[in-house]
Amino acid sequence: MWQAISHQLSDVLGRSFKITEKEPLEGGDINECYCIGDGNERFFLKMNDREQLAVFETEAESLRMLNEADCVQIPQFIHLGTTRDKSFLILNYLPTKVIDNDSAYTLGQDLAHQHRWGEQAEYGFDFDNFIGLTPQPNKWRRRWCRFFAEQRIAWQLQLCKEKGIDLGNIDTITSQVIQLLMHHQPKPSLLHGDLWHGNTALTVTGPIIFDPASYWGDRECDIAMTELFGGFPSSFYEGYQSVWPLDDGYQDRRDLYNLYHVLNHCNLFGGSYIAQAEHIIERLGLLGSG
Repeated sequence: MWQAISHQLSDVLGRSFKITEKEPLEGGDINECYCIGDGNERFFLKMNDREQLAVFETEAESLRMLNEADCVQIPQFIHLGTTRDKSFLILNYLPTKVIDNDSAYTLGQDLAHQHRWGEQAEYGFDFDNFIGLTPQPNKWRRRWCRFFAEQRIAWQLQLCKEKGIDLGNIDTITSQVIQLLMHHQPKPSLLHGDLWHGNTALTVTGPIIFDPASYWGDRECDIAMTELFGGFPSSFYEGYQSVWPLDDGYQDRRDLYNLYHVLNHCNLFGGSYIAQAEHIIERLGLLGSG
């Protein structure tokens, strides 16, 4: 396997690259992650079963789009490949540490510039991708309320139902989400899509974000997720607001947007996330008047 990776990387680099070091790295619960090197140059390698190649393919495309925006520092794509039983993604390697207050402020500013970048008339993406290992549909829609209700909330609720997790009538909840967002038609922004603190870091060249699940949507979805699973330093929000202040009503929409990620965690892990989802659904009145 490692010899096959060496050969493919040599072809991409146009020079011999023999892996002489491979250091396991912490990379979450999904992929095996390594820093690989030949004594002269190092790269970041993410590896999974061969059947997960599509996950890496869509991640590479998200990175390409974020690189086109060129507003926030992201990993640079090097190679996507397979061995007999593995798929892998190779990116440039940058030593990292946890972001501090100053770098969080800069990251907030950079993200606001990314959200303002580009002109897109609809919500979605040119292809479906993944949020973690969960398929994420991205069919283009003109109305934000329809896109979010149908392709985010209803989609996750259906996946939950197929696993025996019944959180309420899907049609009713979908209809209520549409009503809540009916008069909210924001500028479509290029989102990171999975922006929790574990997908950010500080490098010698500034803050970086990685592991995207990008699509064009409401910028508030990215900001909302930064307040889930631990939150970001307050300086991050100060930096964002200094470039592009959030719209009125964000606080009312935040929990609705984060319901998507809580539902995804219901599908992936179950447990306490089911009760958390039930609580959000009830508090937002998504079950209707009964």
